[in-house]
Amino acid sequence: MASTMTGQVPFRMAAIAHPGRGHINAVMNFCRLLSDRGGFHISFVVTEEWCSILSSDPPPPACVQLCTIPNCIPSERVRAVDRNGFMDAVLTNMEEPFERLIIEQLETPVQAIVADTYLPWVVEVGNRRGILVCSLFPMAACFFHALDNFHMLPVHVPTTASIAEFNDEPLEQYIPGLHPLRSSDLNTLHRLKQWKKILQYFPWVKKPQCVLFTTFYELESDTIDLIKQQLPCPVYPIGPCIPYLELNAKKTNPDQDYYLTWLDEQPKKSVLYISLGSFLSVSQTQLEELASGLVTSQVKFLWVARDNSTWIQEIVGEDGLVVPWCEQLKVLCHPSIGGFLTHCGWNSTLEAVYAGIPMLTLPICSDQDVDSRLIVEKWKVGVRLKGKRGKDDIVPKQEIAKVVKEFMDLNGDKSRELSKEAMNLKAAAHNAIKVGGSSYNSLSNFIEGLSINFCS
Repeated sequence: MASTMTGQVPFRMAAIAHPGRGHINAVMNFCRLLSDRGGFHISFVVTEEWCSILSSDPPPPACVQLCTIPNCIPSERVRAVDRNGFMDAVLTNMEEPFERLIIEQLETPVQAIVADTYLPWVVEVGNRRGILVCSLFPMAACFFHALDNFHMLPVHVPTTASIAEFNDEPLEQYIPGLHPLRSSDLNTLHRLKQWKKILQYFPWVKKPQCVLFTTFYELESDTIDLIKQQLPCPVYPIGPCIPYLELNAKKTNPDQDYYLTWLDEQPKKSVLYISLGSFLSVSQTQLEELASGLVTSQVKFLWVARDNSTWIQEIVGEDGLVVPWCEQLKVLCHPSIGGFLTHCGWNSTLEAVYAGIPMLTLPICSDQDVDSRLIVEKWKVGVRLKGKRGKDDIVPKQEIAKVVKEFMDLNGDKSRELSKEAMNLKAAAHNAIKVGGSSYNSLSNFIEGLSINFCS
């Protein structure tokens, strides 16, 4: 165990995430890292609905207590119907109950708040109450840097719906440090009409007492260096902020682990793992093309398909195993996994990097095009499936079968090259979290900063 906070009384913190699975996982994983260092008591604040959802997850560390505010935002079950309305509710409805909870309802006052960057109003709460606020950004540092400098793009405000897309210019010609990203990688923000709300967040980025990143320095060193130059507060890359501390934990529900038994029966690096995220997904037509293409490829696969698992299993038969849920990092670290077909969510990307698994990318929205570009062109640990779309923006089954077969061919030159680069990134990730590694030291510096402010 690492060095702890000084003093006998645990350091009291509150933590809150933007109410979405990827965001909540990132903040919870950060709480687990703090728990491993010792000396903390953390009140993790969620809505009543999210408290119920999290009840089926592995339990949080003993020092982390779930605390609830009322369901003041649209339900997770319907949020995709009106994403802009959901974001408006998060920006306007959560502040008052959160502030009342941490000021009036907690037994002991909190000394600091760790807040998702996408909750800018937490900084205002901290300023009003004299509480230190630490902003945690749950996506790539490159995406942060692009959004923080969005105003530098020559045309960043479309005047009509017909020109609501960027062209394909290199972003680095406008914003230094973003090679190999292209302006088109930000187009889904326009299509979802979320760009105005995203830009509202970033004036507040310079106002917390520090900014934490779930990436690790070696993965995005050039961008982290630029961000440190631009922000007036300390910057701490502490990743990969994923549940690697739980890999050796005892099984909480052995009946759900049948997929691990299935994986045990497969040859080494022979299985393609598939997950397209926990919120948005591709169309049913694309899912059907994907299922048919996988069968044609004759590659074994494990597919996490949430609500669609039953009918997809009927399509693929015995060619693969389709499940509604799994422990993703444990699966990615299994020796039978040879590749990951992913939507390129940042948590999933970090988990694949940690496990040393090449990625077949199919980004859907938000930051995922940026992550895909990094995976394929900067880190060279993946192949972009989205770029092979045909009519109606659908990747046809024939193309899927061809790409998957080549991607999973252990004897192919491309596969060997991807595997080599993936293992290099894996080594960098593991070194970062070792005692004396970049992320270990960065987290130590963060804790030391808290000690200086409150425990001297």
